This record gives sequence, C-alpha cells and structure tokens, in this order.
Amino acid sequence: MRESLPWRRPEFSKEDALRTEEVADLPGSDPLPAWLIFTGVTLFAFLLAWYFGLIARMVASDRTFISVVIAVLYVVASLHCLWRVLIISKEGQAALRSARLLVRYENGRSNEPKIDLVKELPAGLVSSHIRDLKTKASLQGHMRLDQTLLLRVLANRLRGSNGLGAFASDTLMKLGLLGTIIGFIMMLAPIAGLDIEDHAAMRTSMSLMSDGMAVAMYTTLVGLAGSILLKIQYQFLENATAAIFAFAVDITEVYVVSALERRAQAA
Repeated sequence: MRESLPWRRPEFSKEDALRTEEVADLPGSDPLPAWLIFTGVTLFAFLLAWYFGLIARMVASDRTFISVVIAVLYVVASLHCLWRVLIISKEGQAALRSARLLVRYENGRSNEPKIDLVKELPAGLVSSHIRDLKTKASLQGHMRLDQTLLLRVLANRLRGSNGLGAFASDTLMKLGLLGTIIGFIMMLAPIAGLDIEDHAAMRTSMSLMSDGMAVAMYTTLVGLAGSILLKIQYQFLENATAAIFAFAVDITEVYVVSALERRAQAA
C-alpha cells in the first residue's frame, strides 16, 4: 500500500477559502523585478558618465588600471547575482505552488480519492525539505517531530553561494583602498628629490603628483561605488531568500509537521 500523508478533506467552507487566499501570493520572494530596475538605473547612470566623458577620463588618468579591474569584477559579481536571483525566484515560485497544493488538499472535498501529496509537490528545496520531514517522521516512529536541524539544512541550501556577494563587495572596497595607497605613493615620490630652483623639474614633479592624486581619487571612488552597488544587489537576494525560508517554516509547521504528528499518534 502506498504511503501518503494523512490529509483528510473536510467540506470546503468560507473559512477554508480565506485560508486558501492567505497563500495566494508570497511577497518578497521574487527579487528579479527589483534587481532589473536597480540594474537599469545603474546602467543609465553609466551611460550618462560615458556620454560626458567621465569614463574615458578615468581610464586615461588611472595608469594602474585598478579602476578597470574593479569595473570588470563588478560586472562579474553582478552576473553571479543575476544567476542567484533567477534561482531564488524559481525556488519562490516552487514554494508557493507547494503551499497551494498543501492548502488545497487540506481543504478539499471528502469524496476525492486519497493520494500521495508529497510525490505531487513540484521540484524545489522546500519540497525536498517536506520529503525529508516525511522520511524522518516514518523512521523515528512516535517521537515528536523536530525540524530544527532540517531547517538549518534548508537555510544553507537556500543561501547557496549568496555569500560571494559580501566577499566581492569587500574585495572591491579593498582594491579601491589599494589604489588610494598606490596613488599617494606616486604623488609623494617626486618630493624626495625635488629641487625648488629647477623649474623644469618642478613642473615634472607637479605633473607626477597630479597623476598620483588622480589614481588615488578615481580608484577610491570606483571601489566604494562598486562595493555599495553590489551590496544593494545582494540585499535584494538576501531579502528574498529570507522570505522564502520564513514561508517554508510557516507552511511546514502548520500543514506538514502537524499532519505527520497526527498520523504518528493515530498509528
């Protein structure tokens, strides 16, 4: 006999309809629109800077090319963030479909055939968590079902490689500070052998000091800006991940754990 979760289907009522509407949507679980809007605004600002010659001036003034390296790393990290955003968006949709299935079969009609609801859940991390809960409940018998450890596993799986955002943001900032130090070294180096009576040497030294100051300022600006923009992008991702995790905790505690414990007591 095929094992299934013991969802009994009482007659559908107005209260059940209200409960179904509670999972009509999962706010904050799709970071893609926010990411696209933010990236569009950032790209528009970049095009404006390019149009007014600020990007070309930065590349020409930064002889260390640290600013270019920071820009390339920013693009790579942004693409990684987009990849994670698409994954989390998909997980949010799968979690919402799973919740709707749970509520629908909980509130279904009693004359419908009993089915294995767990096997009907869509593919996703939340569905895998529900299947793990079912397996744990069947193995431990009549003991109280505690999903604390499994929730930690779910949280780690949902986060995935989101931590790369903090590392990339910190790296961009430190590269900017490195450019600042190099720029000040370039600016102060000509002072050691400066002869105030040699006007040609003075002009050359002033030019070198100006180049060093430009390196320091541009690398600092690009590093800080890139770090802040990356943090904002990954914050969208973290907020969506937290929303899905909280939703998974809510739906499993209400519909899954209670049903499995009720089944263990009835056995």
